[in-house]
Amino acid sequence: MKLLIVDAFTQTIFGGNPAGIAILREDEDFPAYDIMRKIAAELGYSETAFIKQLGPKEFHIRYFTPTMEVDLCGHVTIASFVALLNLGLIEDNSVYVNHTLAGDLNIEVDNGFVMMDMATPVEIATIDEIPDLTELYEIMGTSYDPASIRLLPKIISTGLPDIMMPVATRADLDEIDPDMKALSALSKRYDVVGVHAFTLEAEDGITAYVRNFAPRYNINEEAATGTANGALTYYLHLHNLIAPNGKCRMRQGEKMDRPSTIVTEIKTTDEGCLIKVGGSAKIVLQGEIEV
Repeated sequence: MKLLIVDAFTQTIFGGNPAGIAILREDEDFPAYDIMRKIAAELGYSETAFIKQLGPKEFHIRYFTPTMEVDLCGHVTIASFVALLNLGLIEDNSVYVNHTLAGDLNIEVDNGFVMMDMATPVEIATIDEIPDLTELYEIMGTSYDPASIRLLPKIISTGLPDIMMPVATRADLDEIDPDMKALSALSKRYDVVGVHAFTLEAEDGITAYVRNFAPRYNINEEAATGTANGALTYYLHLHNLIAPNGKCRMRQGEKMDRPSTIVTEIKTTDEGCLIKVGGSAKIVLQGEIEV
């Protein structure tokens, strides 16, 4: 297998969110589950993609954290198609199909910029009881103040479920310091990946500043998350805070010194919503792994 390390949602190396990319040779099938998990654990990144090309425009990607397989991962998908483009395995200005456990998703490559379909957005629950709100915000190292936080947290999925947790200001966002053990237990109880905290106190051109925490999956904080920012886009749509057919620019990873820019789009029709997430990526390293 060809093995790459790619920084996603950035135009410079050592920015964005690093991802492991394993590209199978034409005659290879996916390795055993435990082998893929061990490769992901060896690399140590939040997710690693294993890519099998099924045809000129068709791919099957499986996603592994260091501990388990997950249905979908946004930043690794962006990284994967930038890697495929740079290796000459796909063409620019084309559309591809990615088969995932979250469904068959279209991937658009346009002048090296990758936009991917998210799974159908689902609003799972609203956290609206005072004891639950108090618990969530205290675990995250802050406090719930309804006078300054006018929105309620919601559990939303565009492939993976996360808690969308609003805070009032960028200072509040920066000060978040979760109790990781308690957050892991809370995430398990709510059956979510983790918490996607955000503030709408943003500069021109930026929709929201965000931070993402998923200790349940051994990810204390992540520098860029495609699925969670897709979910946040749907959250903002539900509150009429973005146009019905608009774009968002989310900024993430600044607290980690890995600044990331995630672009999202939403298209609404009578049948529902389609959300896309996209960005750039840079290859840091490539080689071969023998297993």
